[in-house]
Amino acid sequence: MFASSSVRPPIPPELAATLRPVSFATHRRIALDEPWRGLVPGEGLRRGSTISVQAPSGAGGLSLALSLLAGASARGHWAAVVGVDDPGVLAMADLGVDLRRVLFVPRPRGAWAESVADVLDGVDLVIVRPPSRAARGSARVLSDRVRERGAVLLVVSESASTWPLPVELSFSVTHAQWSASSRLEDRTLRVRIEGRAGVRGAEHVVVLPDRRGRAAGG
Repeated sequence: MFASSSVRPPIPPELAATLRPVSFATHRRIALDEPWRGLVPGEGLRRGSTISVQAPSGAGGLSLALSLLAGASARGHWAAVVGVDDPGVLAMADLGVDLRRVLFVPRPRGAWAESVADVLDGVDLVIVRPPSRAARGSARVLSDRVRERGAVLLVVSESASTWPLPVELSFSVTHAQWSASSRLEDRTLRVRIEGRAGVRGAEHVVVLPDRRGRAAGG
């Protein structure tokens, strides 16, 4: 579902009422698929948390974020992708994302924070790529809204300075390399995962995408 206007797209109440099929009162974490399941505490993303995904341009940051929500969408959770002009829907499908359960707001421009706040009324996970460093006030409002709604916000950026507040977890791509024969086949990432939930900055090797287009352990 696409909303391409530069004006933030309000979600009709009757649609919002249908978008959250899973009660977050009894499910405090959104389960992850492998390889991420074994790499984060509790095998899932804690509801109410903000998570950063950092990578140099072209190094797989967006793919990493999409792979984090792939299993959740397949299990019935709704998601939104805000501020990504070309999310690559074929690659998303290869990753296992259920495109029927994703709202796209590709060009919110200056209204990106308002667009995120709007879609949080009806989804469990939001990926956002801010166009510049987020103002502290806007980041605080969104973090509070995420906690209130029991959702998960994934902030994709090239630098940690884009998001001015502490996050629950951060995924940082420190190295990315494609392997190829006659064509590009798979990409190996070194990902540093750290955060406030007992994660001490370990680095892991992940193949994303592998030859099937999925995420896999290295």
